[in-house]
Amino acid sequence: MNRVEALWPLGRYTFGWLGALTARVRYYGSDRIPPKGGVVLALNHFSWIDIPCFGVACPRNTYFVAKVEAHKVPGLGQFIRTFGAISVRRGESDREAVRRMREVVREGGVLGLFVEGTRQRSGVPGEAQPGAAMVALQEDVPVVCGAIHGTQDYKLGNFAPATVAWGEPLRFEGLPRGAKGYREASTEIQAEIHRLWSWAKDVHEAGRPRHAVPPSAPAHLRAPVTLPR
Repeated sequence: MNRVEALWPLGRYTFGWLGALTARVRYYGSDRIPPKGGVVLALNHFSWIDIPCFGVACPRNTYFVAKVEAHKVPGLGQFIRTFGAISVRRGESDREAVRRMREVVREGGVLGLFVEGTRQRSGVPGEAQPGAAMVALQEDVPVVCGAIHGTQDYKLGNFAPATVAWGEPLRFEGLPRGAKGYREASTEIQAEIHRLWSWAKDVHEAGRPRHAVPPSAPAHLRAPVTLPR
């Protein structure tokens, strides 16, 4: 077990829950995340509080991808790297970041990617960039989409509640490992995030019942996920 894997449980039950509790997070469908093997989490993004919310909503240790600017903030950069955060330069080719992302899932880890590339100020999920699709196709691992609602209203002190919905694992069988395949898979990921977000919004507005099941993924994407022995 490496240092990040050893520290993640501590972080989840201290800093993670401390942040998530201020957003009164409630999550649905976390049992859909494969318990073993490499997987890419494709997530939407409204606020910095999304990170602890998704972190505690996922039952596995997650290597989040964060913009290089966050890594340069004194104290914050060291803190997020302690829990395995990967630095990426937005808007340009970053081969080292891509290499590290692929390495995480190749070694059986969970990669967390905010697929829009930046926070969405409109309160509605935006366009999915190709990073999640690229890693999944190149390493032949499933994608699990996650959508969050409520954090667009979050501010320190207002305790605005957050709702997280997880989708079923997606496989993109037959798509080429190249720009065309990445675009097609990203379109499917974007549609799935929007579907989950709409469901989360409805559940959120209905008072967030404790027992509810997020919608199923399209049948053509629900290929069986083979778990390692």
